[in-house]
Amino acid sequence: MAARLLIIGGAERHGTGGTAILRRFVEMAGGPAADIVIIATASGEPDVLEAEYAQLFTGLGAGKVRGLRIASRAEANEPAVVPALATATGVFFTGGDQTRLTTVLGGTLTDSALQRLVQGGSIVLGGTSAGAAMMSGTMILGGAAPGVTRAAVRTGPGLEFLPGVVIDMHFAERGRLNRLLTAIALYPHELGLGIDEDTAILAADDRFEVIGSGAVTVVDAGGATDIRVPAQGPIALTGARIHVLPAGSTFELSSRRPSIADGAAGERGAAR
Repeated sequence: MAARLLIIGGAERHGTGGTAILRRFVEMAGGPAADIVIIATASGEPDVLEAEYAQLFTGLGAGKVRGLRIASRAEANEPAVVPALATATGVFFTGGDQTRLTTVLGGTLTDSALQRLVQGGSIVLGGTSAGAAMMSGTMILGGAAPGVTRAAVRTGPGLEFLPGVVIDMHFAERGRLNRLLTAIALYPHELGLGIDEDTAILAADDRFEVIGSGAVTVVDAGGATDIRVPAQGPIALTGARIHVLPAGSTFELSSRRPSIADGAAGERGAAR
């Protein structure tokens, strides 16, 4: 089986599409036969989020839901983690601080076990907000400076469950196009994926599908005719492509080809 990833732009617990997104996760994990593990390492209140998501997933029909508390690298390297994950059919990362996720989990037994399970297709891996950002190899850590300049984004290594992309979340709601453009100017071999709140991509078999109430903005600099990144001042980026994909749309990752669902442009507008 191919890797299956459900990557959410955040705020799905409070949006109109969130129930559908989380229900899709539960269904993919097996519904009544599901064994879902919640990892709230990114959060400063892991007990709160573990309880909240456990209630949500159980209410959506999941057979078994449990938290896996990992607060340090020592805990992430405990041999007991491997069998705890081995029986899971779904693993879900909550929001919080994505840097904490990578510094606590990166390179540990937990990381290695998850990579094997994802690549083997035996689990569906979900993540929201910080849990979405860490899915890419080049991870956006922050940045809110105006304009498209080096100061607009800070990046670092992610856990790379979905290679070849840079993921930003809370995208439209927090006006993050400039920082995604900056990230792609710095890393033009990557695809930029800006995921709105209450919106997700379901990635499998070298493609993803958009679900939820918002859209996914794809920035593709593969065909850019010129990229200039000075130490200070505005970045020049010409010939790059931007796609805005509402629910039902798909995107082929290797060929970098979008497909808009029938009726999507008429319902939501061709662009924004």
